[in-house]
Amino acid sequence: MKKHAPPARGLRQRMSDLHIWAGLLVGWLLYAMFLTGTVSYFKEEISQWMRPEVPHRADRPDPATVAERVTAGLQARAPDSTQWSFALPDDRNPLADAFWRKPAAQGRRAFESASFDPHTGQVVAARETRGGEFFYRFHFQFHYMPVLWGRWLAGICAMFMLVAIVSGVITHKKIFTDFFTFRLGKGQRSWLDAHNVLSVLGLPFHLMITYTGLVTLMLLYMPFGEQAAFKTPAERRTLTAQMSAFVQPQTPSGQAAPLAPIGPMVRQVQARWGADALGRVTIANPGDAVARVVVTRGDEGRVSVSPQYMLFEGSTGRLLEVRDRVGPAAETRGVMYALHLGRFSDGLTRWLYFLVSLAGTAMVGTGLVMWTVKRRARLPDPARPYFGFWLVERLNIAAIAGLSIAMAGMLWANRLLPVGMAQRAEWEVDVFFMVWGATLAWALLRPARRAWIELLWTAAAVLALLPVASWLTTGRHLLASLQAGDGVFAGMELTLWALAALHAVLALRTMRHQARLPRPRASAKAAVPRTPADGLAAEGGR
Repeated sequence: MKKHAPPARGLRQRMSDLHIWAGLLVGWLLYAMFLTGTVSYFKEEISQWMRPEVPHRADRPDPATVAERVTAGLQARAPDSTQWSFALPDDRNPLADAFWRKPAAQGRRAFESASFDPHTGQVVAARETRGGEFFYRFHFQFHYMPVLWGRWLAGICAMFMLVAIVSGVITHKKIFTDFFTFRLGKGQRSWLDAHNVLSVLGLPFHLMITYTGLVTLMLLYMPFGEQAAFKTPAERRTLTAQMSAFVQPQTPSGQAAPLAPIGPMVRQVQARWGADALGRVTIANPGDAVARVVVTRGDEGRVSVSPQYMLFEGSTGRLLEVRDRVGPAAETRGVMYALHLGRFSDGLTRWLYFLVSLAGTAMVGTGLVMWTVKRRARLPDPARPYFGFWLVERLNIAAIAGLSIAMAGMLWANRLLPVGMAQRAEWEVDVFFMVWGATLAWALLRPARRAWIELLWTAAAVLALLPVASWLTTGRHLLASLQAGDGVFAGMELTLWALAALHAVLALRTMRHQARLPRPRASAKAAVPRTPADGLAAEGGR
């Protein structure tokens, strides 16, 4: 008897396989990248909350006066340094964060940093912390590995994400129709509906944020064009000028010359670009005859991060160069970089970035969960799954519920660790990873359904109690913040309670969820009798 060959798999079926495996293989890293990147849209506000010793002030001092105060502070603190650099305060950061090069030091330890009070020019005595900068750095270079390795790994994950998005659009021929359909309490169908809704809700944003994330590190991933186009040192300096505001300092002459007042230089920049359009002041070789001062334009209100700056002679204050435009290629890259970072945005736009990016995080999370929900029904014995399924399920629990606990754990460490503790900022980061590792261990040791419920309730509890712990350890509570008009502290703590409520809802829904297994065929019914308890066992409920 002639056997018929199985029908050929179509494009959508092949794209479905590609979509599933592209999302699963790096899904846990993608979830972490999305979530930490999402909170990074408020990294300045997180950093303020993590330095409660800094008092709230509604007024914003004159930038030229601040520049003079901070320069005087750096002169007193690091008189032998060959480079000073500080960011001027803005609406989101009330301090002047500075760093300077240590003489005869090399590598990562070649710099020291401090935050200056813009009203006094004195160093702020605040607790040591990485603040929101840790989440920002983690989302594209991870931690405990060389920076270049982390960025390569993030780029590989972003490329997988781009493939998953495109293949997902091709696979779901009714994806836009399904956006308006959500069937609650239907098991696998509900997870698919949620995944579709979250995918379509921010589809343009997800494409933009993934592609522009790759563009931000394009010279690392594809350096061949740069190497072919820029071969001499002079050409490479041109590229540097196009891509950043770093001006190569001259070799010190050894001839002493006092630094001219910084205030008039800053005022020239204000006259050209606006009173509040300043970013950073960098001084090379202060006190030398070849000193140079670079004042850069800020990113606020500018949908591009291409460098714009004014270069001054340090000893006289004479304007040497104005750089306010770059070439088309560099400007295109600057626009894409700005779209990814969202620093140009006002408060409302930043919240839109946050919410749509949070939906993207949920999109990745629902995709991971849907993989296990879909395959559990096909297991010969759902109570005893094969190792690969068991491992994916546990990694899902630790990556999704566990990451929320770990991020909250870092904020708890910020409030509970001794203020004067040595290497305090590093310990906060270590607590983040220790807590995350503990959630993985819990997921490995507990039944899957119980682990989901327990860790989601834990996340809700630690997020809800964090504002209380902050009040008890710092004396700053929500009512006082509202009365003082401190939007950063009040907004942070209200957001923590909102996220706690979200995790509580997820925990309740997980508790109430019952597995919906498909009806077995007649032959299967005869071969394997089933009991009503099988559904509960299939969910790992013990």
